Amino acid sequence: MTATAPEQQTAEVVYDVKDVTLRFGGVTSLNKVSLQMHRGEILAVIGPNGAGKTSLFNSLTGVYTPQEGSITLAARKGDTLTSVLGQKTHVINRMGVARTFQNIRLFPALTALENVKVGVETRQKSGPIASMLGMPWQRREERESTEKAYELLRFVGLTRRANDLAGSLAYGEQRRLEIARALGTEPGVILLDEPAAGTNPNEKQELAALIRKVNIEDNISVLLIEHDMKLVMSVAHRLVVLNFGEKIAEGTPEQIQKDPVVVAAYLGTSEDEAQAMTEGLEVQTIDVREGLLDEPGAAGTEGGQS
Repeated sequence: MTATAPEQQTAEVVYDVKDVTLRFGGVTSLNKVSLQMHRGEILAVIGPNGAGKTSLFNSLTGVYTPQEGSITLAARKGDTLTSVLGQKTHVINRMGVARTFQNIRLFPALTALENVKVGVETRQKSGPIASMLGMPWQRREERESTEKAYELLRFVGLTRRANDLAGSLAYGEQRRLEIARALGTEPGVILLDEPAAGTNPNEKQELAALIRKVNIEDNISVLLIEHDMKLVMSVAHRLVVLNFGEKIAEGTPEQIQKDPVVVAAYLGTSEDEAQAMTEGLEVQTIDVREGLLDEPGAAGTEGGQS
């Protein structure tokens, strides 16, 4: 069963995106996209390849600055909505946003513990001079960062790999390590860019459980891009669907699975054909399409490609 979403009428807004347009020369990557993310929810952004999903993530995290529209953020509970447009990525991170990437960006020559400490230490105050001088508060922060890193490795199930080089970990373990490092920055919201890419079915199930754990136990809002529809349908409270840079649908997993506009975008059919499919006339032809029309349930046994 999918989790119950926060009541949208009363939930605080984490991200408020209004009429965002992003252009690269003559190419429009996002066209007047609007959405709201609410505190405590898992919101998935889905769509075919080239739909604008990563462009949206990059706009939310300061990598790109849209030419039109507004993006405001209140990542942590009690924060006031503040514009992120024109802000540097490290500033947005300090505002409470953490992110993972489709292509894993760990430090392969560092241990798992050291990778997580990199995230933890972004929240600490000691600088290189204090470190060189061995100031008391620096030594205290060093102990605290080690303890916190071990705690996060336990949280993601990697305690026994703490002293192993990140590059030696299995692919699914590297994915979980990247999430642990992101959590080290103490975010209010975490953006996961195709976290299931390259993982096997068992790793996908572990990942789905971890995403729910991050959301429920740490009370962190999760914004997810993912091609594996079985995983998405099993964890997301709501979905936003993009196609050719425009938002074409928004709703619960059950609503999205039955939306002929969404089915048409994924299958390359007309909306009339998609309507017939969603009514069960040709369902047997759809099941292979990354689980879009499968019932929400356990996370993927069939991995979609990135």
